[in-house]
Amino acid sequence: MKQLQKFYPHLLAILGFILISLVYFSPVLQGKTIYQSDIVQYTGMAKEQNDFRAENHTEPYWTNSAFGGMPTYQLGAKYANDYIGMLDDALRFLPRPADYLFLYFLSFYGLLLVFRVDPLKAFFGALAFGFSTYLIIILGVGHNAKAHAIAYMPMVIAGFILVFRKRYLHGGTLTMLAVALEINANHFQMTYYLFLLLLVFSVYFTYRLYQDKELKELPKIIGTFAIAVIFAIGANATNLLATKEYASFSTRSKNELTFNPNGSKVTTDNALSREYITEYSYGIAESLNLIAPRLFGGSNAENVGTDSKLYEFIINQGASPSEAEEFAENVPTYWGNQPIVAAPAYIGAIVFFLAILGLFHDKRKIKYAFLTGAIFSLLLSWGKNLGFLTDFFIDFVPMYDKFRAVSSIQVLLELCMPVLAIMGLQSFFIEKEDQWKSLKYTGIVTLGLVVLLFLAKGMFDFTTANDNYYIKAYGEEMGSAFVNALKADRASLYAADLLRSGFFMLVAFGVLWSYHKGKLVQNTAIIIIGVFMVGDLVFIDKNYVNNKDFVSKREMAEPFEATESDMQILQDTTHYRVFEVSGNMSSARASFFHKSIGGYHAAKPRRMQQLFDYQIAKNNKEVLDMLNIKYIIQTDEKGQEFPTMNPDANGNAWFVKELKMVNSADEEMKALDKLDTKNVAVINTTEFGVWLKTEPKSFAKDSLATIKLDLYRPNHLVYTSNNTNDGFAVFSEVYYENGWIATIDGKETPIHRVDYTLRGLHIPAGKHTIEFKFEPQVVKTGSMITLFSSIGMVLLIIGGVYFERKREKSMDNRK
Repeated sequence: MKQLQKFYPHLLAILGFILISLVYFSPVLQGKTIYQSDIVQYTGMAKEQNDFRAENHTEPYWTNSAFGGMPTYQLGAKYANDYIGMLDDALRFLPRPADYLFLYFLSFYGLLLVFRVDPLKAFFGALAFGFSTYLIIILGVGHNAKAHAIAYMPMVIAGFILVFRKRYLHGGTLTMLAVALEINANHFQMTYYLFLLLLVFSVYFTYRLYQDKELKELPKIIGTFAIAVIFAIGANATNLLATKEYASFSTRSKNELTFNPNGSKVTTDNALSREYITEYSYGIAESLNLIAPRLFGGSNAENVGTDSKLYEFIINQGASPSEAEEFAENVPTYWGNQPIVAAPAYIGAIVFFLAILGLFHDKRKIKYAFLTGAIFSLLLSWGKNLGFLTDFFIDFVPMYDKFRAVSSIQVLLELCMPVLAIMGLQSFFIEKEDQWKSLKYTGIVTLGLVVLLFLAKGMFDFTTANDNYYIKAYGEEMGSAFVNALKADRASLYAADLLRSGFFMLVAFGVLWSYHKGKLVQNTAIIIIGVFMVGDLVFIDKNYVNNKDFVSKREMAEPFEATESDMQILQDTTHYRVFEVSGNMSSARASFFHKSIGGYHAAKPRRMQQLFDYQIAKNNKEVLDMLNIKYIIQTDEKGQEFPTMNPDANGNAWFVKELKMVNSADEEMKALDKLDTKNVAVINTTEFGVWLKTEPKSFAKDSLATIKLDLYRPNHLVYTSNNTNDGFAVFSEVYYENGWIATIDGKETPIHRVDYTLRGLHIPAGKHTIEFKFEPQVVKTGSMITLFSSIGMVLLIIGGVYFERKREKSMDNRK
């Protein structure tokens, strides 16, 4: 009974998290799902894979519907023995996106319990973390993997802290499971940022061990982490190995070309350019959005209402009230440094107030570790606006140059600040000494900052470089008037949100002062602060993610509607590719219906992207032909789509007369500038030189020679060739070094990369059956490692429970 009473508050908290998650995303109870733009694109790219899985009850691990062909490792491929994935599914039992919100709450609640925070404060702290505006907006746009990885961060930190507290069994077990779940979330950028934060904590805890003369415990701590991490990695081996293999094929790998599409010299061989990495850099002053949401305008699509200057401007142009109101719902008020912002990264005025209180009042030194983590992430989020630090990390810190959108490292701050806030709230009620002094200083700092920013309003001009677009688009007179109205609304938002944040800080100050004076009891004070703290965030969140964003499940399952062009093309039942010009290689719409060379992915196949940049974008039709692009979807002057048939497409496979030898990737690419792809194939001798020493370089091409595709599956292709001479065939399929096996009449034969990105085979004279099968060894190897690691994890947990109970029993006997 006592045990039940002990867990009763936690059970209530969990039930509260479930209820609040479902209420916030209430349309899920009606069977609806949230419309997420990124998931729409994923649905387009994964259509062939998902259809194959549904029909064959197995994984293809390859799709031809996106970027000409690529592995599905980063498109939601399912692997055998993924028991950590099953555990994750069990934790995320609510309908999406309520499942991620619940996971935010649950994980952060667990972290606060490690700090011995009582359930009521931990409950409100978890809500404050989960409703942080950035964490909600990423659910709105469909950054599910990012949300997934962020959700497990607090759990990893909780295990990490327990191990350093020398609770090796509990901490090691939690670390092992949490790290395994974190890796399983499959967003390596967020996991990498978490690792950087853990390095900060490691320095702090090691210093504390040194101070306490307990460095002898360090080998045990390191050993515990080593065992936990090894098994966590092993339990995700298939995904990790497959991702590592694919990385060298993607745009995240080293650039082999030494010249740009415009002919200029490439100055770095980094996978991503410095400009691309830092394109989304948080403005230094813009960081104040953390405490006042629309200080820099909020978002690129803000609702300014009918009392705004923009509304008045539109009315004065002769628009009806309904037209003006509709316009005012989607106004580009954002005037910060980033190209596009869907919502400000607001952590909450009361969260900020309580975090400052924690710095003044909490006596635990660990607060400095969280403060350091917050400042560290803030500085790195400034990106190009703090160039010397960002350049240092790009140039010298391993793997930092593999990730873009450096502003997203602010998630560490958005984790650290709520921890400091609840530490402040907790310590205020426990440590009576200097209570008023700490509260007074907190009020001076936080409210003083609000007043200072209010007085500094005149220092800002509320303009952005994008404003010039409106002046050009609307004309000098009207455009200038539009921008002036826009600037007035930005200034209004600036002042209004500072007053709003000041109000919430005053509420927190007043409630804690009332408690200090004995006018409120502790739980009443906590509930009032908690309700205002969470309410503040929820009201801001609802501006950006609300019930209007939900649609029927069918609409998300089939997000694209076939156009007349699609319907016309689909009447052709042969196998070919489609190029949608307006998609510009960055849309997965065409992939939903056709075999497309476009798609939408943060790690595209590198060589296909380069073919587009260096050749297709320059209207090199021969490259379109060799990719078997039979249809091109174009747009006329009126914006109407129409399909054009390419009668010169090379087909699924063809024999060539000659192999053109080149010695570098540069020469490969340049050779495509003027290449008769139907008769000549380019091959790089530096990679396939051994084979070329014994093989002919030219071939007799019989006009009657044929090679025909008989069977198509994304992972299995069967051709029949008939040629009176030995020949070399080019296949309009993307070359991928690992996994594809080619056989001629059942005998394996080497595949060679030709024409920069396609497959080529030497085929002897006569009639032959040629097969390509995708049987990735990395999946087989990874699945075995995953199985044994999962078994090892279970045995470790069982052994740990057994020895813990044995230890407790021994201690009881001594009593």
